[in-house]
Amino acid sequence: MRYAILGTTQASHDDGTTVAVGGARLRALLTALALRPGRAVPAALLVGQVWDADPPAEAVPALQALVGRLRRALGHAAVRSGPGGYLLDAEREDVDAFRFERLVRAAADVPDPAAAAVLYDEALALWRGPALASLPEATAEAARWEAVRMDARRGRLGVALALGEAEAALPELAELCARQPLDEPLQVLRIRALRAAGRPAQALAAYEAVRRDLSARLGTDPGPQLRSLHAELLDPAGAPGTPARRDPAPGSVRGAEASAPSGATPPAPAPP
Repeated sequence: MRYAILGTTQASHDDGTTVAVGGARLRALLTALALRPGRAVPAALLVGQVWDADPPAEAVPALQALVGRLRRALGHAAVRSGPGGYLLDAEREDVDAFRFERLVRAAADVPDPAAAAVLYDEALALWRGPALASLPEATAEAARWEAVRMDARRGRLGVALALGEAEAALPELAELCARQPLDEPLQVLRIRALRAAGRPAQALAAYEAVRRDLSARLGTDPGPQLRSLHAELLDPAGAPGTPARRDPAPGSVRGAEASAPSGATPPAPAPP
């Protein structure tokens, strides 16, 4: 059995056939169990996650009845009784959130950008909506998964730049930066993409907008990555990986050619 909690909670057989899990409370219970596959979840925690601030007067019997309904939907063996609660008989790999996390870690460790792009795309394709959407109140846990998702999107965009896809990455970068204007790593990616797409003036304007935002909202200056990138924009010749332009040494043949009048023949080297 496979479980999907990155969006409205769903269950499916290994062949992809969907299992009907009807009712908001039933989906909330499955979500709470799927967050801890193979581990006994205390009854009190399940009641809190399923009913949030409005638990029933007889919470334990209500939970037992809900567990019975979930067993009828998934099969009795799928939900077992454990010490003080219930557990979902599943591995982490059976839950989309944990597959997503594994794929993102693997992508970050792959040195080849093309291979990393495949892993990031597979991971991000698992998302069908907001994380833990079937829990009535999941602010803290959902925020953690959304943060991992943002890491994955940053990683995928960084890989796109490494593959020479800056122009294609710019619309997504612009949208993300508009939503999170103080996210410096994201802003670094956008400015790098603008530079790689041949838009140095827009890159400088983007840096200046970030600098103003950081100063106005946080009272801080840009961090080291942004400052270093700004320096590269101001002096492209001094950017890492670009040979610095150096003036010829006095007396060298190149120096003589540079200083000779137009059309003049440079003096021959003096005999030894």
